[in-house]
Amino acid sequence: MMRIKVLRHIFRFRRFRESLKLAMKGIVYLFLYHRNMRIIFIIGIAAFFLGVHFKLKGIELVALCITVTLVFMAEIFNTAIELMMDMLTDKYHTLIKLVKDIAAAVVLIASLNALGVGYILFVRKIFK
Repeated sequence: MMRIKVLRHIFRFRRFRESLKLAMKGIVYLFLYHRNMRIIFIIGIAAFFLGVHFKLKGIELVALCITVTLVFMAEIFNTAIELMMDMLTDKYHTLIKLVKDIAAAVVLIASLNALGVGYILFVRKIFK
């Protein structure tokens, strides 16, 4: 009987469902109030359908999806860091600017990586 109680405590789905709800609220917020997320989403979906159209191999589609997800995650972290920094102060601070610039650099690196992956996957298919 004690084992069942322990297992029920470990596998509480109520907390899991609540976590999913909160995560979905975060995603909705990002889409409603952050233009870059909408742009990333549209380009990511277009890239996926372009990959299907050009009949990319399964592993190539996986690489494409991971790459798009990486850009999404970078933008999400960038937004979270910017919001946290804005919460600290509304006055200009050199270190806060530096933190925001570094967070933006992560998005830039992920985006450049996505361009490289897109080039590798699509250039030979487009010019065939």
